[in-house]
Amino acid sequence: MLYRLEGIVIRAMDYGETNKIITLCTQTHGKMGVMVRGAKKLKSRHGSLTQPFTYGIFSFFRGGSGLGTLNDAEIYESNHKLREDLVLAAHGAYACELIDRALQDEDTGSFWFEQLQAFLTGMREGKDPEVMMRLFEMKMLQASGYGPELDICSASRRPVEGDALISPRLGGVLSVPFRAADPYAVPVSARTLSLLRVFARLDLRRLGNVDVKPETKAELKIVMEALMREHIGINLKSKRFLDQLDQYGFDK
Repeated sequence: MLYRLEGIVIRAMDYGETNKIITLCTQTHGKMGVMVRGAKKLKSRHGSLTQPFTYGIFSFFRGGSGLGTLNDAEIYESNHKLREDLVLAAHGAYACELIDRALQDEDTGSFWFEQLQAFLTGMREGKDPEVMMRLFEMKMLQASGYGPELDICSASRRPVEGDALISPRLGGVLSVPFRAADPYAVPVSARTLSLLRVFARLDLRRLGNVDVKPETKAELKIVMEALMREHIGINLKSKRFLDQLDQYGFDK
């Protein structure tokens, strides 16, 4: 069967001496694997199609549920500027690896494709990659059924105002007087909690240029890492590399 799908390359691996296999996050057919024959040859017209973050239309033949074989493709956006910047490439790789691990083959729906496209576009336009990454993680939690409850205290069931705590185990926010409900809850300032609530309601495609203070970014990272670790629980190479960049001051 011949497919012609809009997609983004989220993973590429060598196959044999001259070929590559790419994994696409498609708009209509979820995640699909495609063999690109001869992609490693110096004069291959398909070599550029296998680069991470490449967005375009991919035409390929596929029989049954196996790999497709690329017939032709048209690149809409190569996103080469993202690959040339260490920090942007690291954030892009993390977003792609999250989708690759979370999305099942041929899951229907365009949500992940649209969020990833918005994420890559935002980085290309100069938006803060850290802020976008935290929003992307929030969307992943929500799509997986683990979006945190950020308005009502998980213990008292009353509205929360001001400084508070986030309990990944309880799946939401705790008022300070109820911190004993989860000794491992993460403290969060009123400013950061307000931004988390915005993230819970906001689509990546609607995110404008947001100026977030370094201390708020640091809180956001701690909170989202705790939520992701509790509910998603996947250990990604790209995340470890991002942490190393942060440790040595590159991710600032």
